[in-house]
Amino acid sequence: MERGCLSLAESNTYVYDATDLIMGRLASIVAKQLLSAARAGEETRVIIVNAEKAVISGKKDSVINEYLERYRLNHARKGPFFPRMPDLIMKRSVRGMLPYQRKTSGRTAFRALRVEIGCPSHLDGSLPDGHSQGDDSKIRRALPNKFVRLGDISTALGAPTHRWTGGDV
Repeated sequence: MERGCLSLAESNTYVYDATDLIMGRLASIVAKQLLSAARAGEETRVIIVNAEKAVISGKKDSVINEYLERYRLNHARKGPFFPRMPDLIMKRSVRGMLPYQRKTSGRTAFRALRVEIGCPSHLDGSLPDGHSQGDDSKIRRALPNKFVRLGDISTALGAPTHRWTGGDV
């Protein structure tokens, strides 16, 4: 079958729920899965939902200060561009684990990634055809003693929190 004729039901789409998962561990598993599929020429996609509920281990003040320092390097027109929204921070961390600048397989793998704030209505409950739950058994552990959620980091960076809290701006 030609590559362009592949229907959505025949493609593999894995859905990961980032709630209470350590962001770096989830990003490395997703990057490895996407890169191996891209190099094999498979139509594999990955969707990460609830990105704002992912956690980063460490003291809250030091983690937020690290992200603030990275964000302060930002220049509006010249870069380096560092995101404030939790879905974009997650996506950027996966991109950092792919050979995005060096190889086309890294860019192809990155295009197959989608990160969502919250959980879209079509992914609530039972998953549609062609979608399956991603295997997070290797990375699902008890929460560390000291951690900060990605949504809290985004709030400290000045992101509009109404997208994941449901409140006003």
